[in-house]
Amino acid sequence: MRKRSITIDGHRTSISLEDAFWNELTAIAVERGLSLNALVSEIDHARGTTGNLSSALRLHVLDVLRKRSVSRA
Repeated sequence: MRKRSITIDGHRTSISLEDAFWNELTAIAVERGLSLNALVSEIDHARGTTGNLSSALRLHVLDVLRKRSVSRA
């Protein structure tokens, strides 16, 4: 588990995720031409007021990996 500080809309927040999720989020951000902060902000805005941010990030990674898997099948 690794904790990182991320800036979302000008506010710093700390997020704890397993290294595997940080690695995938970084790869997704690079693929999309975004900074990690920009990707996390986008995911945060999309989740609205439901759930917590760490869970939303994990679910986003899972969704991206599932879509890749389906497109390769």
